Amino acid sequence: MSVHHAGAADITVKPRHVLCFLGGQGDLTRLSDAASHAIQQFATGFSVDTAYSQDEPDSRMIASFGVCWDRVAPNAWTQADEAAVANHQSVLYVLGPPQSPDNAGMCSIGALFLVDALIKSGAVAAKGESAGVAHGLSRWGELTRAGAAAMQADDHGAMLRAGRLAFAKRPLASDVYTETVGFHLVGLPEVYVAKAYGSEREVAAVMDQAGDELAERGLQAVLKDRKARHANTSSYRSDDFKYNPYGIVYIDRP
Repeated sequence: MSVHHAGAADITVKPRHVLCFLGGQGDLTRLSDAASHAIQQFATGFSVDTAYSQDEPDSRMIASFGVCWDRVAPNAWTQADEAAVANHQSVLYVLGPPQSPDNAGMCSIGALFLVDALIKSGAVAAKGESAGVAHGLSRWGELTRAGAAAMQADDHGAMLRAGRLAFAKRPLASDVYTETVGFHLVGLPEVYVAKAYGSEREVAAVMDQAGDELAERGLQAVLKDRKARHANTSSYRSDDFKYNPYGIVYIDRP
């Protein structure tokens, strides 16, 4: 299994997962215990956050999930998922370990399996805070199965794809480009595609293809084949969880 590092940047700011789980009334202890068990079993380096977790509802969650729902995958969430967010009674946060390009793929699979474990233990909703993306319970299950199949096949590219689809947000519109956020969680630079390229769904497909190519073939091959450019820059401050230390790949034309 070969691993292509997407950039040669000096990684002084290390990405990490922040996961948010919603539960029912009095569920905080149950979900916290389930998270601790998962951390002992397979999610090495993750930790339950006691500072911000709470055994009461958080009025900001409806708006937060509303912004974060994935809008690319068909049926990524349902009315039942929205109702679960609206009616939640507890909130649990779990923090991932600082990641390097070498372990980012495994950390993201660990985060995905952690989400699955907590859903099976009663979590009614989950989102990745580091890029601001949420899926419904059924879609989380699909992503987990994809990650498990990739692990079983020892397919590094498929592992990174599952982690990327689970925890990265796209497409996000800015003035000139349509952007991704969260590719750093699998050790890759963000992909910004010129708005003139096509519709949002067409742009999202290009982003996903470019992400696969970066994982499989490396940065230089993608820059050459797509006549793209790379910059060690970010749209976010270095103390923001969305900050990508691997930079941005800009795709300006088909």
